[in-house]
Amino acid sequence: MDDIAKQAVEAALAAGATYADARVMEIRTEAMSARNGITEALDREERAGVGVRVLIGSSWGFYAVPDIGSKAARRAGEQAAAVARASTRVAGKDLRLAPEKPVTGHWESDCREDPWSVGLAEKGDLLEGLTRTMLDHGADLAEASHHVWDTRKWLVSSEGTSVDQHIVETGALIQATAVAEGETQRRSFPGVRGQYGTRGWELIRELDLPGNAARIAEEARALLAADQCPSLDATDLILGSEQMGLQIHESVGHATELDRILGWEAAFAGTSWLELGMLGSLRFGSELMNVTADATLPGALGSFGYDDEGTPAHPVDIVKDGIWVGTLSGRDSAALAGIERSGGAVRADGFDRMPMVRMTNIGLLPGDDSLEAMIAATDDGIAMDTNRSWSIDDKRLNFQFGCEIGWEIKNGKRGRLLKNPTYTAISPQFWGSMDMLGNRDEWTFWGTPNCGKGQPQQIGHTGHPSVPARFRGVRVGVRG
Repeated sequence: MDDIAKQAVEAALAAGATYADARVMEIRTEAMSARNGITEALDREERAGVGVRVLIGSSWGFYAVPDIGSKAARRAGEQAAAVARASTRVAGKDLRLAPEKPVTGHWESDCREDPWSVGLAEKGDLLEGLTRTMLDHGADLAEASHHVWDTRKWLVSSEGTSVDQHIVETGALIQATAVAEGETQRRSFPGVRGQYGTRGWELIRELDLPGNAARIAEEARALLAADQCPSLDATDLILGSEQMGLQIHESVGHATELDRILGWEAAFAGTSWLELGMLGSLRFGSELMNVTADATLPGALGSFGYDDEGTPAHPVDIVKDGIWVGTLSGRDSAALAGIERSGGAVRADGFDRMPMVRMTNIGLLPGDDSLEAMIAATDDGIAMDTNRSWSIDDKRLNFQFGCEIGWEIKNGKRGRLLKNPTYTAISPQFWGSMDMLGNRDEWTFWGTPNCGKGQPQQIGHTGHPSVPARFRGVRVGVRG
């Protein structure tokens, strides 16, 4: 396949490209879901093709074909060059790429149990059994699902890079919904999206879905009778690690994508409240806040060996001791912003999509406390976990999140159950109020398999290592 990619690059160079890269991809996916004891859907898909990216002067060109033959690959290279040349009619400064040494290599994710070796009957029995357990323990609607992705990609560039990767991603989700007159309550496990990683079927076995199905159904039923989360202008807020994963994703990850900061993403999902002149000096949060983007973390959903420009995976500091110090970037955005090296954060969700800046594993490094210690140190507060809803402005600054479940904290102890808990804040004030962080034993690599970005929209797989955390003086509850 690397020879097919080379032919596409050669054709692009012959057509006038100053730089070209080509990705050949073979993708297999499987998704199965069950509801109330019955398997409702099984989808399997295979697709393959080549996508070519070409730079001429100030402009990129991109062209893809669902064909991995030599003739199709060369045509894709020629057409990508034609698109780039046409785009240069709108004059602009020549686009530079941040320097990166050419590399040759192979990388594959850890996979101890091939998901494709597990029979469909076993998978279906698992999902159906989980939903029956939830029905038996109080759920009115019980759902379970799994998803598998198997991606092989070969990347060749005109600078001499030639790398190939094999990435297996697996995950699962169970949800229990309880219904009363005019009200529904839901509990999800392991999180609202489930849990996913660059691992094999062993990940699903380790989640212990059967051991948690009864509990989440009982919690969904109990929430119907729980007290409403109070509305308070300021209280101590303790967030579980799953909710922290989404908090990082929405208010840190997207805000620090360099294409948003440069205004390239404004047409779809907004820009960012951050400005390049603030880099290295802006206080993003408290001194406990240390955020990295690290695609080298074993098993995390945002892990890989090389991004889709061939930049080797490497950790990047995003926030250090509360100060904003880094961005998620690619070679073109890094060069334009005057950043010495690409963050290695450029990916596409298929051969037929233009690579763009995406989150890798952007996560919060652990501290020295624990969830139990946070509760014990809180006289009056609320603990929340598992996301239910979110809203954030187009600059990723002002937000409101709702969670599936909450608990009142009084005098250092977890008290009554609370339903419909919500909190609202502004990013730097919120992160600045963080005063306790869970420890490494509580560090969880949450996987988000459905991050949308771009036009046409691309679905990215991102990771969010996180721990429980406490925030002081946060507004909670919904006001009429």
